[in-house]
Amino acid sequence: MKKRIVDYLAGQPEKDIVVKGWVRTKRGNKNVAFIALNDGSTINNIQVVCDVANFSEQTLKQVTTGACLSVTGDLVPSQGSGQAVEVQAKEIEILGVADPETYPLQKKGHSMEFLREIAHLRPRTNTFGAVLRIRHAMAFAIHKFFNDKGFVYLHTPLVTASDCEGAGEMFQVTTLDLDNLPRNEAGQIDYSEDFFGRHTSLTVSGQLEGELGATALGNIYTFGPTFRAENSNTPRHLAEFWMIEPEMAFYDVNDLMDLEEEFIKYLVQYALDNCQDDLAFLNKMIDSELIDRLKSVVSTDFVRLTYTEGVDILMKSGQKFEFPVSWGVDLQSEHERYLVEKHFRKPVILTDYPKDIKAFYMKQNDDGKTVRGTDVLFPKIGEIIGGSERESSLEKLNRRIEELNMDTRNLWWYIDTRKYGTCPHSGFGLGFERLLLFVTGMSNIRDVIPFPRTPKTAEF
Repeated sequence: MKKRIVDYLAGQPEKDIVVKGWVRTKRGNKNVAFIALNDGSTINNIQVVCDVANFSEQTLKQVTTGACLSVTGDLVPSQGSGQAVEVQAKEIEILGVADPETYPLQKKGHSMEFLREIAHLRPRTNTFGAVLRIRHAMAFAIHKFFNDKGFVYLHTPLVTASDCEGAGEMFQVTTLDLDNLPRNEAGQIDYSEDFFGRHTSLTVSGQLEGELGATALGNIYTFGPTFRAENSNTPRHLAEFWMIEPEMAFYDVNDLMDLEEEFIKYLVQYALDNCQDDLAFLNKMIDSELIDRLKSVVSTDFVRLTYTEGVDILMKSGQKFEFPVSWGVDLQSEHERYLVEKHFRKPVILTDYPKDIKAFYMKQNDDGKTVRGTDVLFPKIGEIIGGSERESSLEKLNRRIEELNMDTRNLWWYIDTRKYGTCPHSGFGLGFERLLLFVTGMSNIRDVIPFPRTPKTAEF
């Protein structure tokens, strides 16, 4: 396998190597040129030293920021500070030029808003190179965590006829001619003529199908894209995002909270152990408290308290919130962050939410008012995980579905699992991009996914 820049920077001096990458900067004088080359394998550039006399003026003229080069030379101990080794260039091949008049990533500061407009090029910046490498590391760590625990990776469908969350904010999937829609005798759109023979949408969650897997395989997890047609233009919302959703048979709500805490701590520790250079860069350039915050999460026990206790703390805090707090309201990010950042100063797992603000599938407590839901709240983020013990009683599940006037025609298969060998089981959903916001210190969720999908935005 070919060596990359990350390998050469960690290696020993070597004759006749070949490095390939994109020019970050070029500086020098009439005798020597210094080229900073990066191939995406590391936050660190490798310095290429060129004796100007050995190269044509035309070649060096094309070595501009953004150009792609192949350099043959010797890897030698560096004469300057900042790097242990550098490349003494013997040959330079220009693989791709970059017009310095139009290339938008010149050596200067760029706003995040501007970089979103050139999402096809922003991975070449230090910031987004670091974010995307950490994204990869976290995805790998997720699979490793569950694989090592014996979970089965279950692929759940992206096209579905059921609405897991019951909110109705779904993207419709159809092959019907929108200019000539077939209609039945009542004048309604006839979806029997559609590709799937029924009304279908992009999934908002793989949870319901995941529960089916858990009731057969024991412990499963899903990890894939989900979609919400929610008109939310905030730094915490995307229309297309990735979710990790484990479901575990024979887990009660306490087992669930144990797994949620272990999972988060594992991922954060994995980032600290395997992404040191990228985290150090982000700590320096984006968030000076990032590494300390990551370490504090790993080293502390999460607070566990009920929704009722949390509301009581908020109401007695004397804090002026934009959204007033009372028992029964759905907590906003400002409420969640107050509990985490100001009151406890550590992550919090809230439990036992009012059933009226939670989904139909959550197990009801004996008080008839609350359900065994769990939300994990993090500093700077608010809710990062939402989960619950699932309602295993057929009678209670049917009663809740009736209370909410839900259409059960597309949920018959889900209800069947409560008829045939029902069992206690639990699960949670972790928004991958919410996790990445925390691990990278970035402030906008659009900047931790390569190509963000938000209202009115589907570029690239």
